[in-house]
Order: sequence, then structure tokens, then C-alpha cells
Amino acid sequence: MPARPSWRGQIRLALVAIPVEIYPATKAGKSIAFHQVHEPSGQRVRYEKVVPGIGPVDRDEILKGYEVSKGEYVLLEPEEIEKVKLESRKTLELTQFVDLGDIDPIYYDKPYYVVPADDLAEEAFVVLREALRQTKKVGIGQLAMRGQEYVVSLKPCGRGMVLETLRYSDEVNKAQSYFRDIGNTKPDPDLLDLAQTLIDKKASDFDADEFKNRYIDALRKLIAEKQKKKGKRVIQDDEPDLPSKGSNVIDLMAALKKSLGDDKKPPAKKAATVKKPATRKTPAKKAAPARKRA
Repeated sequence: MPARPSWRGQIRLALVAIPVEIYPATKAGKSIAFHQVHEPSGQRVRYEKVVPGIGPVDRDEILKGYEVSKGEYVLLEPEEIEKVKLESRKTLELTQFVDLGDIDPIYYDKPYYVVPADDLAEEAFVVLREALRQTKKVGIGQLAMRGQEYVVSLKPCGRGMVLETLRYSDEVNKAQSYFRDIGNTKPDPDLLDLAQTLIDKKASDFDADEFKNRYIDALRKLIAEKQKKKGKRVIQDDEPDLPSKGSNVIDLMAALKKSLGDDKKPPAKKAATVKKPATRKTPAKKAAPARKRA
């Protein structure tokens, strides 16, 4: 467990206050850090804070300013910002309880583990956890940390609870503006049945350990190759050509069947029977009249 919690305060449910601490539930994964390098000199590019006409300035001389009009700022001291009082800085009051399915997953942002702050808080903590579990509800409230106030959800997780910060409604783009050009056509029943069969065939329990960051591994391989070649550029483009748009139903049917291990060709559509034009019968030539014998 990290030495310092991200937030320390109390969860309040009516007149009950439960002292808790929250810790990040996630951490940065594997990554490759790049620096900007000046190619001719091989030196790393550095950035300085400068004021036009003055030059570089010390960090101690910099304040936060809010631009109220062009070139005019209201300056705020760190102490003034710190003095902005919000009850949610120390108290998470649960004001609503909703069904888990009522919150669209797109609103979830960052998860935190919630633990009781001390032994005395554990009894009330366990009561709240089990009440949420048995009612199958999620607690909703607001909490202030890191200079922001967040809408948060609270739900049981094993012997503890998980708090997740939620995005505000104005932070989420409306889906309709992106999906409006998608038609209302219904899927072909046979194709839908094949797709459902394929999903059932691949259904399993989620295991996060099965997935690795292949992009990071590929970057490391590229860097190792460049080290061997002493800085020479290494260009690889193994990306297959993207399929062209407009594949037809027959192609989709074949692809789904092949995915299921059935690479039999789909039944071909019956060709329309075309009647051949009636052939004109050539009338038989009349036999020449027999000659009379003399």
C-alpha cells in the first residue's frame, strides 16, 4: 500500500460518518519515454520559462493568472487558491443510490481503493459495504481533491470498496452526432445467427494477464535493432493493405463460417433461368416434281 493516500476524509451517510482513505487502484503501465534531441549536436532539447522582452524567469516569480480580457489577468496566490473551502474536501456525502446499470460506462474515469482509516471505522465501513452489496446499489456523491471537485461512485469490491471518479455531462460528447449516419437496416438473420455462434464459441472469463502491450515490445525491438546498426534508420512496414469497402453479404457469410472453422462455401444464389429464344424452323424444301417418262 502506498505511504500516502490520495485523499483522506470521511464518507457520510445521513448522520453516520466513516473515516476512510483512498488509494489509486491503477498505475502507469509499460511505456517508452522519448526526448526531443537536436540532431546536429546530439544534445537534448530543454525548455525554459521566458517572458517576452525579459528572458528566462525563476519559478518563484510565477503566479497563476486568469485572463479576464485580452492581456489582462487576475493573479491568484497559491494560499488564496488553497483557502477556497469546499465541504467535499474532507467529506464525501452520499446523496444518491442508483443501480449499477444506470451509469453509462463512458462516464467512469479513474478508480480508487477505499479502506477504513482505522480499526474504529471498520465496523461502520463493513456495514455500508454489505448494504450496498445486498441492495445492488452504487452510492453517488462529490469529492474534492487535486484542485478539482469530482462526481464519484462508490461500490463494494471484495473486503473493501472502490470509488470511481465520474465525468461531468459536459465532458462527454453526445453519441448521436457520431452515429446519425448509420442506417436503421436490420441485420440478415443468418449472418446474425453465425455472429452469435462465434461470440458463444469465444466466450470466456476475462483475464487481464492474457493481454500484453505488443506496441511497447515492438518499439523496444526497433530500438535494439537501431543500437546494433549504430543509429542507422530502421524502416519496417509490415502492415497489410486494408480491405476495400463495400464487401457483400456473401463475403461476410464466408468469413463468419471460416471463423467458426467451417470453410465450406456458402450456398450459391440460384441463377435466374433465362429462356432461350425459340429457334425458327427452316421450312423443308419441296421436292422437285418427277419428270414424266416419254
